[in-house]
Amino acid sequence: MRGCNMVVVATYNSYLEAELSKSLLQNFGIYAEIYNETMSTAYPVAIPLQLLVRECDVEAAVQVLDVR
Repeated sequence: MRGCNMVVVATYNSYLEAELSKSLLQNFGIYAEIYNETMSTAYPVAIPLQLLVRECDVEAAVQVLDVR
């Protein structure tokens, strides 16, 4: 969907957790990206990974991830 901004739906300190959540969302047809991959690798505690989805998919993503 055009015109939707990307927004953070979850943050992680573990790349594996972030990647699993991203894969789960994609299995439900929700486009997702992981932000801060490079910086988080260099500074894992100081800079968490952010899981981004389109603003128009936030409700569905939250339900899938059960994040509130």
